[in-house]
Amino acid sequence: MGSVDAERKTTGWAARDPSGTLAPYTYDLRSTGPEDAYIRVLCCGICHSDLHQIKNDLGMSHYPMVPGHEVVGEVLEVGSEVTGLRVGDRVGVGVIVGCCRSCTPCKSDIEQYCSKKIWSYNDVYTDGKPTHGGFAGEMVVDQKFLVKIPDGMSSEQAAPLLCAGVTVYSPLNHFGLKQSGMRGGILGLGGVGHMGVKIAKAMGHHVTVISSSDRKREEALEHLGADAYLVSSDEAGMKEAADSLDYIIDTVPVFHPLEPYLSLLKLDGKLILLGVINTPLQFLSPVVMIGRKVITGSFIGSMKETKEMLDFCEEKGINCQIEVIGIDYINTAFERLEKNDVRYRFIVDVAGSKLDRA
Repeated sequence: MGSVDAERKTTGWAARDPSGTLAPYTYDLRSTGPEDAYIRVLCCGICHSDLHQIKNDLGMSHYPMVPGHEVVGEVLEVGSEVTGLRVGDRVGVGVIVGCCRSCTPCKSDIEQYCSKKIWSYNDVYTDGKPTHGGFAGEMVVDQKFLVKIPDGMSSEQAAPLLCAGVTVYSPLNHFGLKQSGMRGGILGLGGVGHMGVKIAKAMGHHVTVISSSDRKREEALEHLGADAYLVSSDEAGMKEAADSLDYIIDTVPVFHPLEPYLSLLKLDGKLILLGVINTPLQFLSPVVMIGRKVITGSFIGSMKETKEMLDFCEEKGINCQIEVIGIDYINTAFERLEKNDVRYRFIVDVAGSKLDRA
C-alpha cells in the first residue's frame, strides 16, 4: 500500500481569478488516510456549474481553484480500512467528497443534502486543506465517495454520468417517476438535458424536448430519440400541449419564466429545477394552484443512486454524446460551453495530457 502518511504533490489546471482562465498549478495533496484511496485521474467531464465556479458567478469562489467533478480514475493505493476497492480498480468521483455522517440526510443515505457536505473542489477538507477537482493528475478521496465503474463502460462514457446522469436519475427515482408510460418534458438540451432524454426514454417514457428555438429539433428527434419537440415561443404548439405532461425536468442554467412550462403539466404535475441560476425565478401563484402543480428541485444524487444509475445505464446501453479533448484545449472548451457550442459534454483526457505546460 505504500506510505499512506506521506503527502504528495500533483499538477492540475487552476483558475486564479474570476476571468476563469485555467493554467498549470502544482499543489500538495492531503495525506492518504485509512479510509482513503489515492487515484490517478484518467478523464474528467466539464459541467456548466464548473463555469459558474471558475468565474465566481455565485460569489463563493476561492482561488486558486482546480475544477472538475465528473472524474474517472484508477486506484493506485488504498488505506488500511478501505473495503471493496483494490489497486487497479476504475472508480468515479462526483460533486461531493465528504459529509458529517451523523445528520438525518446522512443517516438516510442522501448525503448530498448534508449541511456540512464537502465539495470536490472550492472547499476545505476536514484537515484544513483546500479541495481540488479532477482537472489534475491525482486525487485522494474517501472510499464513501468513490463508486466502481462497470467493466463494460468506457471511462469517457462514465464521466458525465457522475454528475449529469445522476442529476437526472435522482429526481425520477425520488418522485416516483420511473415507471413506464410516463409523459415527461426535458427543458433545455445541453449536457444534463440530453442525458434526461436518454434516461427517460430507457425507462419507457414518452419524452418531449422543449427548447427556445427550432435549432435542435432534428438532433432531439432523430439522434436522441425524443418523441416530440416543442418550441416555447410557438403559442399554438404550447397551447395544444397544455395539461399533457407528468413532469418537466428543467435544466436551463439562466433566468427564464416558469409560467409557460407550468401550463404544460397535468394535475399534480411536477416542474423539477436542476439548473443552477444566480437570479430569482418568478411565477404567478394561480398557475401552480390551479392544477395542484409542484415546483421543486433536486441536487445531484446519493452514492447509492449513483451506483444504481451506472448499473442502469450499462444494462440499457445508454451512451453520452461527448467530445474528448486534451487539457491544453480546456480554456477554449469553456468558451465554447458558454456559447452552448458542444454536443453535449466535453471530456478532458487527463491521463493523456501533459499537465505541466500550457
